[in-house]
Amino acid sequence: MPRSGTSRRDFLQRAATTTAALSLGSIGSLGRLRAQVGAPAAAPASPLERRRFGRTDMEVALLGFGGAEIGFERADATTVAKLLNGALDAGLNVVDTAECYVESEALIGAAIGHRRKEFFLFTKCGHFVEGGGGGADWSKAALLRSIERSLERLKTDAVDLVQLHSCSLEELRKGDCIEALEEARKQGKTRFIGYSGDSAAARHAIECGRFDALQTSINLCDQESIDLLLPLAAEKGIGVIAKRPIANAVWRHDAAPSNGYHLEYWKRLQELRYEFASGEARKREDADGPAGVAMRFTAMQQGVDVVIVGTTKPDRWKQNAELLKAGPLPTALADSIRARWKAVAKSDWSGQT
Repeated sequence: MPRSGTSRRDFLQRAATTTAALSLGSIGSLGRLRAQVGAPAAAPASPLERRRFGRTDMEVALLGFGGAEIGFERADATTVAKLLNGALDAGLNVVDTAECYVESEALIGAAIGHRRKEFFLFTKCGHFVEGGGGGADWSKAALLRSIERSLERLKTDAVDLVQLHSCSLEELRKGDCIEALEEARKQGKTRFIGYSGDSAAARHAIECGRFDALQTSINLCDQESIDLLLPLAAEKGIGVIAKRPIANAVWRHDAAPSNGYHLEYWKRLQELRYEFASGEARKREDADGPAGVAMRFTAMQQGVDVVIVGTTKPDRWKQNAELLKAGPLPTALADSIRARWKAVAKSDWSGQT
């Protein structure tokens, strides 16, 4: 909910406060790096609201693009080029990916690397293990090598944000992984650093005061962060990226999905029983259908700067942007979604990392 004394509408127009200022030295170095990377060009005509990303100098469009699907679903280069160039033309200015999303970084670099000055580029590190195989490597040397690899794949000299990709609370407390990101920033490979994750680890990432950004799960079926993380992030001036804002669209499944986030969210939805995501209502595709309600609910949460949705369909990003044009949910509906969560959510319904 918005802070006391701020209306829901005022909040959505981004009257978010910044309680921490960048030092003059940091501003100078950031300016030099932005000159290298290139500030996004004047935004094309777009219905999308723009919000200041925490205490940074970035003005981000409310709807960003998440790069997981194009990697894991192995989208072809032609499709990705059509999708991303069309989205940039329609007002997109945030692209978020990760080194472990199969070929996502390479696809993005090939598709829009030549338009680098038109958008903010975010990636994540920690799960690329040299030589192949699963797992993660949170050592300083491995993370710095991974970031360099990401820059090569993305066809850029620097990204705007590098995020630790859901490392544990234990690893965060050790501090080596954070030092790696700080070193990358010092070397001019990234302008800002962040943490992507949920629950206690994400809370620690905010409290430690060393990050500029948080990416965390926020949606109809995943509301832990609304109380645990968002108020503190807003207080600290942390930019917030909401991942999975439409809860993987699990209302589309008549039966339980096979596994993963889809299964967990589907199980929760069966108990939450939101009317707009049940029965015939779940087939609606307008702003009052489940996808529109879900995105609008997430976008109106305190401190959220950008919601990221992935797709492999060339026109989907623009369709989602149209849904957000409807603005905030009616107060009664937004309050009912929160009330239902508080009445039904179990103690183990934590954020899905």
